[in-house]
Parts: sequence; C-alpha cells; structure tokens
Amino acid sequence: MYRKEIKVLDCTVRDGGLMNNWHFPDKFVKDVYNACVQSGIDYMEIGYLSNEKSFSRKEVGAWRFCDDEDVRRIVGDNKTKLKLSAMADIGRIDPEDIKPKKESVLDMVRVACYVHQIDKAIFLAEHCMDKGYETTINLMAVSTVMERDLNEALEDVAKSRVPIFYLVDSFGSMYCEQIELLINKYKTALPKKTIGIHMHNNMQLAFSNTVTGIIHGCNMLDATLLGIGRGAGNCPLEVLLSFLKNPKFKLRPVYEIIQKQLIPLQKEIHWGYHIPYLITGAMNQHPRSAMKWMNGEDKDNLVGFYNHMLDQKDL
Repeated sequence: MYRKEIKVLDCTVRDGGLMNNWHFPDKFVKDVYNACVQSGIDYMEIGYLSNEKSFSRKEVGAWRFCDDEDVRRIVGDNKTKLKLSAMADIGRIDPEDIKPKKESVLDMVRVACYVHQIDKAIFLAEHCMDKGYETTINLMAVSTVMERDLNEALEDVAKSRVPIFYLVDSFGSMYCEQIELLINKYKTALPKKTIGIHMHNNMQLAFSNTVTGIIHGCNMLDATLLGIGRGAGNCPLEVLLSFLKNPKFKLRPVYEIIQKQLIPLQKEIHWGYHIPYLITGAMNQHPRSAMKWMNGEDKDNLVGFYNHMLDQKDL
C-alpha cells in the first residue's frame, strides 16, 4: 500500500552543495536531473537562489545562484513531469531578484528562515506565489525554538497563503517522539496546509524520523542520493523510495546514478555519519564545529572534539 498524496523532493545538489560550495560539474547535475526524471521523483531542488551581495562567484559554484541560463543549460525547458525547485534563504536574496515564473524554468521556491524571520519568510513566499511559483516555508533549527516563539510563528503562518510548511531538523538532534509531537502541533495549527519533513542524519535517525513523519501525515518528503548533504547528510533517497513502495518510483536509475556519480564523489568530498557530527547532534548544536574539525589535521581525535564541545557549552 502507498499514499498517493506523498511527494518526494530530491535535494542532492542543493544540500550536497554545502559540502563542496556547489562546485558540481554540469555532468553531475545533468545526471542527477536525468535520474530524477527516470525514477519518477516529484521535485528536484537544483540549488539556492542568492545574490552576489551574499556570496562571491569566485568562492561558490553556479548552484548557489541558480541563474536561469545555468539551469536551462542542464534541463532545457524541462518538458518532463519532474518539477524544479530552488531554496531562498531570508537575507540572501532580494524579492525583486526573483524572476516571474513565466520567465523561469523553476516551478517552486522554498523559503528557508529562522523563527525570528517568519514574517519576512511569509512575505517572500507570498511574493513568489504572486509571481506564479509553488512555495513552501522551511523553518530551520526548530529544535532550538522556544515554545512561545513557535506558537506565534505558527499563528502567522496559519494566516498566510503559503500552502506547505516544513518540519526541519537542521542539527540532526531530534528523536521520533519529538518529531511526532511537532508534526501534531503543526497539523493542529495549520489544518489546511501540507506538512513537509527534512531530516539530517547526525544520530543516524534521518530515515526513521522521516518514516515517523510519514506515519503522522507528512506528505512532502526530502531526501538525497546516498544521503549526501551538510555534515552527516540527509535521509537517503534510495532508502526512502524502497520504503514507500509506490510503483511510480523506479529504483534502477537511482542505483545507476549512485554507482556512476555518488560513489566516486565520496573519494573527493566526505559526508555521512561520523562521531563529531553525532556529538553536535546529541548536544543540539549547529554542525559547523564538527565540519571544521573534520576538515582539520586532528579529525580522528574524537575525545578532543568532545572535550572541545563541552568547553564551548560551559562558556
């Protein structure tokens, strides 16, 4: 049995780009696109929408900006059933920088924000809706949000026109009980909206927490090929599709792209479960400290990193 309302969004290029500053060759992005089309994925998130006030093109690749000409170089006019998405971080793009949908090959803009930015996120998301896009709001780092602040944010979202609201475990710190509690809270506050889920794998719970989301009514599911993503990575797409058992999803193209592109890429950049990411997740801390440690000469000194994090916590 499967739930036909469920939509799967691949964010391999967008979230995976956090590990190599979006310096993916066109061939890699094209192969991911083709795999998503062939496997029946509903959405592919091809990167971020950003402006050059926030990032230098000398430091980051094209998929931090998702200029229309770059996207079209990969997908043409995208005459397929696959919808294309890009993420917009509050403060890193101006509303007027986003083209009308009729001038863009993108279908969806997902607006990412922290709780104190929820009013700006609603404004940007509705601005994108007025330009013709599908939209979501992805509230980041909810594991750190005080209940009163979350309640106020949900009240504001409930009054908005934005149709999809995401539960995001940015630090990979949450357990299934917390996921269940928050989803039920979101559903109660937002009865007419779709709830999405985006999990990180710091404590090896990204897949199981996504399943918890499915059980409790989440119908927009994020995942990445071989779990590539910031630090410990995300819910692996191949595991999720195997679990869903929806006959529209084809696994062979997913295995082919993993064999062809993702496994070789692991020799160049490193993501996935490592103890420093576990430590930041268990402490409900941003993984940036673990990522910095993993890129240093002392990366195998696990006790040293644990002591470092304890010292930071005591400050």
